[in-house]
Amino acid sequence: MSPFEKKTNCRDVAALLVFYVCDEVSDEEREGIETHLANCQACSAQLAEEKDFHSTLTSAPPSADELEASGILLAQCRSELEEVLDDLSAPPLQEHWRPFGWLRRWMALRPAWSGALLILVGVLAGTQLVPWLQQNSNSSVPAMNVRARQPLTPDQFSNMVISGVNVSSSPGSNSPTVQLQVSAEQPMVLSGTVEDPNMRQALTYVLQNGERFDAGTRLDCLDALKAAARDLQVRSALLNAAREDQNPAVRMKALEALRDLAAEDDVRQTLLDALEHDTNPGVRVEAVNLLVGSLDGERPAADAAPVLAPTPAPQAASDEDPSFAHVVKVLQDLQRRDPSRDVRLRSAAALRQIGPREVQ
Repeated sequence: MSPFEKKTNCRDVAALLVFYVCDEVSDEEREGIETHLANCQACSAQLAEEKDFHSTLTSAPPSADELEASGILLAQCRSELEEVLDDLSAPPLQEHWRPFGWLRRWMALRPAWSGALLILVGVLAGTQLVPWLQQNSNSSVPAMNVRARQPLTPDQFSNMVISGVNVSSSPGSNSPTVQLQVSAEQPMVLSGTVEDPNMRQALTYVLQNGERFDAGTRLDCLDALKAAARDLQVRSALLNAAREDQNPAVRMKALEALRDLAAEDDVRQTLLDALEHDTNPGVRVEAVNLLVGSLDGERPAADAAPVLAPTPAPQAASDEDPSFAHVVKVLQDLQRRDPSRDVRLRSAAALRQIGPREVQ
């Protein structure tokens, strides 16, 4: 007889009858319970009651099955419970420091503002950071200071990229001091006055090849060259800029630099060409001012009034100078047909300033 059978009594068997009905006992316990039931009517009656109660429970579907008969909900709950238990039993993970975590959360909650912020950052990086990096990359190579007397080779001119022009007055000299900051494989700073042939060559090269340089650089070169406008090389570059440059401010600046030479034939012809063909009214007004100054021997004021007092011109001028008649004819055409009111008024004032006899 097994040890379980020796100590089996009604109290021990009654406590195991529930598990016996549900088939949750071991083989040894089952054998002992069945042996006891064969000789005990009270335990047999209690077993019958347990079986009736168990059949009643199993015959009625549980409320959970009425709501979700497939058992998926129960399986999901069990799975979540197991995960929670696993998390509780696992050692806590040490959180890593995440820089700008607050910024990521803010951007996730505000997608529209985040997009605008990213666009703004991109614009700032393109307009500020990239030029700064380029400047630092150029500054990493030591700049070579070159006096203008050192001749530049044609290859240096063809590859020349000017990043800045500084013009400053020279004490005791009418010619200003010029510094050209040249960006190249080895950056250079050309320094000297316009009287230096090589400096003049570099400045006039910029005007003659204006499509390669920005308008601001060309204007700075004009400021430097106007003091040497009587030099043939400089005059040729100024005339070319007045006729061919695509920027009206550069063309007007070139005409202004030729102010003292307005009576010369080539300069006067350039002024007439500007009056007849230039599309910018400001350039045409400047050309009228310079022409009037060349005819009456006076320098025209930059802010001359639209209507000026008539000043009679010498009779010999209209009889002996054929260009005088041409100027008068061009001014008369401008007075009648120019689309700009300012140009028409300035042309009429210029005709009155030349003299009533020539206008008739």
